[in-house]
Amino acid sequence: MCYIQIMNNTLHSILQRVQKPARYVGGEFGEIIKTGAEVKFALCFPDVYEIGMSNLGIQILYKIVNDLPYASCERCFAPWVDMAHELRNADMPLFALESGDALNKFDIVGFSLGYEMSYHAMLSMLELAGIEPYADKRGADAPLIIAGGACIANPEPIAPFVDLCVYGDGEDVIVELLDLYRTERSKQKYLSEAAKIEGVYVPSLRNEYKRRTVKNFDSAPFPTAPVVPSMEVTHDRATIEIARGCGNGCKFCQACFINAPVRNKSVDTLVSQAVDVLKHTGAQELNLASLSTGDYPQLAELAERLLDYCEPRHINLSLPSLRANSFSPELMRRISRTRHSGLTFAPEAGSQRMRDYINKNLTEDDILSACRAAFEGGQSSVKLYFMIGLPTETDEDVLAIADLTFAVLGQWKKFAANKKQAPRITVSTACFVPKPRTPFAECEQNSVEEFTRKINLLRDKLRGNKNIKFSWHEPQVSRVEWILAASGQEIAPAILEVARNSKGLQAWDEFFDYTLWENAFQL
Repeated sequence: MCYIQIMNNTLHSILQRVQKPARYVGGEFGEIIKTGAEVKFALCFPDVYEIGMSNLGIQILYKIVNDLPYASCERCFAPWVDMAHELRNADMPLFALESGDALNKFDIVGFSLGYEMSYHAMLSMLELAGIEPYADKRGADAPLIIAGGACIANPEPIAPFVDLCVYGDGEDVIVELLDLYRTERSKQKYLSEAAKIEGVYVPSLRNEYKRRTVKNFDSAPFPTAPVVPSMEVTHDRATIEIARGCGNGCKFCQACFINAPVRNKSVDTLVSQAVDVLKHTGAQELNLASLSTGDYPQLAELAERLLDYCEPRHINLSLPSLRANSFSPELMRRISRTRHSGLTFAPEAGSQRMRDYINKNLTEDDILSACRAAFEGGQSSVKLYFMIGLPTETDEDVLAIADLTFAVLGQWKKFAANKKQAPRITVSTACFVPKPRTPFAECEQNSVEEFTRKINLLRDKLRGNKNIKFSWHEPQVSRVEWILAASGQEIAPAILEVARNSKGLQAWDEFFDYTLWENAFQL
């Protein structure tokens, strides 16, 4: 009898008192339940269900592990503050969705860490599951704790809490780690052997390691029958990954450097995967995911073949991460046949000097030409993403963001095919965070006060135009993110202190507590 059945009365009572109980019950279409597996693996995402179930990496690993005849993979997401409170009050450990088994009953517990602000959530999940957070204090019967994802570019801040880390693509490594576990259950010997696997770092051994890459990306495992969420999630759509890596080399972009080299899937593979995913999920939008979708060499052919399937079924085709200099009027006409929600471009900087300095390889003419094509194709909404606080930035560079925005608005006034719908130019700014393994890794970050001054400078210049919406990332969050990204193991106790004293998930605005972090860091 599974844990959820045993605890049914307690859980039933709890679920009546929490927001969005569907987060915690499983039972979705496409869920895989395997009993009696030789190796039990819990795949954990340190954020809520809606975020985790929008993550393609989670679906990929879920398929890979469950395809192994000897292994089972179950999911667990960070509970919202109300559910965490109820679990503590009921003395009920955090559990996986498929079987309801507590995390401390699994052989291996793996965390996907894509964002430094989720570190504390990982530790909260361990403690909610009754698992000692420090690796060197865990008993022999405790699960192995592993971590992967972009944050492993610098694993040291969380190294004291994990038994091993995976740096790079996880498709092949996870199979090798589970295979090894079948033959070697002694923790010390297991870690010694695991350290020999390419892409694996064992903090207790301080072994040398390098990034792991999937070389034959076209034939890499892909979930064409993914788990379909039982509630609305952040990205409620079907997704196929058309490429991995990015050849543009923007100096601030960690994803570019830790996902190299560029690997593309074939058009035939992508069309087959897309049709299968759409049939399985019933999704009304198909997302073509990559770091730079516009750089896919056969994008026009791929879009045309996908539209042949999507258009008669009224399925929208979404192309995020477009580069303005790869965006053509012909492509605009093609995707406008289904897509009506606007387009997104990332100039990153307002001035040409800054774009050249960060290696963006994008001119103002490229940006304006792309926006013109969008407006001529019937679009009236464009989102523009920028970064504030980049190295060598001046106030003139900040104000150039406003100048470029006004120029984009001017393109709508001149060329819009649809003048009945008012234009909507959304300007979003992030605060520059120097990230490990990038050319800017050793750069200083602007102070919170300086970020705030620059945001106000730009806001004042954009103020008053009803067609422009301005939003920004909070400087205090970016400051904490930088400290976590750049630090070593000395920061680990501070992360645990925040995990134990936080009132909720710190990646969420309503719970972020800068004073809590300041006190933990002793700033």
